[in-house]
Amino acid sequence: MASFSCSISSPLSPKLISHNKFQPTYLPFPNFRAIPTYNIKNRSTNSTKATTTTSPSGQELDIADEDSLGIDNLHQFVQLSLGNWVGSFYQFDATGKLLHKVTTRLSAGSYGEDELISLIQTLYIKQPLSGTSVSGYEEEPEWAEYKIKESNMFTVDKYQQIGFFPNERAFALRYQTAGMLETVLRQGVLGEDDTGEESPRNLKLPSSRPSIVCENCLFSINKDMRARAFHIMDPRGVLEMLLIFLEERGGTVDAPPSLADSEDDVNRLLPFLGRWKGSSLTKRSGVYGATMAEHDTIASLEIDESGQLIQDISSTTKGTDVTANVRWTGTICDNLITFDKGFQFTLLPGGMYMGCPTDVAKSIAELKSFHLEFCWLESSDKRQRLVRTFDIEGLAVSSTYFFETKL
Repeated sequence: MASFSCSISSPLSPKLISHNKFQPTYLPFPNFRAIPTYNIKNRSTNSTKATTTTSPSGQELDIADEDSLGIDNLHQFVQLSLGNWVGSFYQFDATGKLLHKVTTRLSAGSYGEDELISLIQTLYIKQPLSGTSVSGYEEEPEWAEYKIKESNMFTVDKYQQIGFFPNERAFALRYQTAGMLETVLRQGVLGEDDTGEESPRNLKLPSSRPSIVCENCLFSINKDMRARAFHIMDPRGVLEMLLIFLEERGGTVDAPPSLADSEDDVNRLLPFLGRWKGSSLTKRSGVYGATMAEHDTIASLEIDESGQLIQDISSTTKGTDVTANVRWTGTICDNLITFDKGFQFTLLPGGMYMGCPTDVAKSIAELKSFHLEFCWLESSDKRQRLVRTFDIEGLAVSSTYFFETKL
């Protein structure tokens, strides 16, 4: 998990970190090639043949080619993340109720070359005004500054188990703690009034030992924006809270992007009703990100005469006539949809929903894999979904990206 350091500055003046400020030749980089994540075939010290591995299509790849693929993916991930991001951070409870909103900025730069490239990020969190004012004087906001531990080949592959889709501009990451998210809440909601209490009044903080912290990030189809959605499951495996960074690259702090909200609960569900046709791409976790499967999909969500929600999903493996059909029935209470298969959707403003099991611990006890889902519907007829799949030990084994249009 990333680590953080804190300082306070006023006014905010974040700048993109320059390559010239770093001297990577003096840093103790690990030997990434000494920790291979691929399976080597026909390895022999006496062999004069090139070492190879097998691709998903059955073709043999030289290990150097696979190394090159991993390095290329890492560089694309870093490039996708670079820049100055202005955003709004939202905290929702498990039922979709907005608890807090905080203005943030994120500056991201990089240094190093080839497999030694690293992503460096600094997060700025706008603190609340002190509540005391002087006549004729407008108080300047203060910003808490946090240095996020750099991301490199080792961290994104081993610890964060990245699921990366460079062409689709989407990624998923795992974290071991919710330390960064707790810090955003403390500094953005309490500010200088934070006394360090474990459970401060009027502020719900993440568990100190969450069972799962998962980030699913989708980039806007039409704008230079992104939505980073975090599921936090408590130690029992039950959804504790949902957190979203909505960020625009190059935006202004005076007008950060915002989720359009509606007090009408029906409106949060309405955009998702109907039939959706699209395709999906599944990749194995890790910086090498081998493609596991591609499907054509049709999904529908309807309300029947009795008021029940019916979700049908049809998935056909590309290039074949093999089709799988799944039907779920569910009920809706306010902004929470609960399906009979032990899964739930929390409807959020801005054309978003986040899905997860109702009880992760139960899935693991029954030796079942499970998944976490984030959906972003930017327009009335197009949506993206990112699904992160976990095995029975709670490890992220794959990620699936969906792009769908409404029929």
